[in-house]
Amino acid sequence: MTTTAAPPAPRTVSTARPSPLKRFLHAREASTLIALGLLLVVGALVAPGFTGSSNLLTVGQQVAQLGIMAVGMTFVLINGEIDLSVGSIYGLGAITTGLFMADGMAWPVASLLGVLAGALAGFLNGIMTVGFGIPSFIVTLGTLSVYRGLALLISGGSPISLSSGDPGVAEFNLLGQGRLFGIVPMQLIFFVVVAFVGYIVLARSRYGFSSYAVGGSAEAARLSGINANRVKVVAFTISGTVAGLAGVLGLSFLSYVQGVTGTGMELTVISAVIIGGAALAGGSGTMLGTTIGVLFIGVLQNVLNLRGISSFWQTVATGAVIIIAVSADAWLGRRSGSKK
Repeated sequence: MTTTAAPPAPRTVSTARPSPLKRFLHAREASTLIALGLLLVVGALVAPGFTGSSNLLTVGQQVAQLGIMAVGMTFVLINGEIDLSVGSIYGLGAITTGLFMADGMAWPVASLLGVLAGALAGFLNGIMTVGFGIPSFIVTLGTLSVYRGLALLISGGSPISLSSGDPGVAEFNLLGQGRLFGIVPMQLIFFVVVAFVGYIVLARSRYGFSSYAVGGSAEAARLSGINANRVKVVAFTISGTVAGLAGVLGLSFLSYVQGVTGTGMELTVISAVIIGGAALAGGSGTMLGTTIGVLFIGVLQNVLNLRGISSFWQTVATGAVIIIAVSADAWLGRRSGSKK
């Protein structure tokens, strides 16, 4: 009598979805969000008045201009490029608006021209980068000085101060000084709107998909039919546009601007995007991560201010956080590569 072996039991493939906690822990923004949460706890414990609603709204107002500029920088970094000129474009947008308003132009038109000045500066950054094949680090390092010098030239090196008694200035100041319903700072509203639009473009549009593709591999993107040069020029134009907008809001808040306004802002902007999880090599980053990175820097500076820590030490702390964030990103990248 012969016996036949029983057929092997069929393999079962688990189709269970990972738990929400597991998906969160694997998200790129998880580590930054956890760090922000810990910082909030520390702030509540060591900084008097930190948890007050007025202080938290003040933090939102303080980070608004940084956050608006960081939205544009996110597009640039995802494309594998960098823009060192955003601080100068910020100043150029503010100077342009201030000059036209000082000459009696209506504030909506002057503000639009300030934003357009930023858009043109960003567009030129993109054209020089892709048209001449020069690394964006070199191009924007040069235009950092060019745009700063241009702002000084058109203003004659003199500061511009707007008087609330002049026609339209009081209404213009509401953009930077006003509060929605008397509570929420208008600058924070601008940041939320710009970040939301940036999220939609980056996560829900064909352009966003193309940006990730170009940042991951520009050559592979070209072979798949994506115009990599155009995608990069648009990214630089977006960066310049929002930097110009931030400059307009800065002028609206202070009613004062000079040619050197915005000096050094580019480093803080890049820091926020990197802390939020964007890689300098390109191909990764999210608008949510950038927003968390912006809030982290704002909360850190606020806690240090409330504790009476010197601004010099605040600079040291911000630099240390950048080093830690980049090191963590590099370590995670190597770990992911070794697993593959």
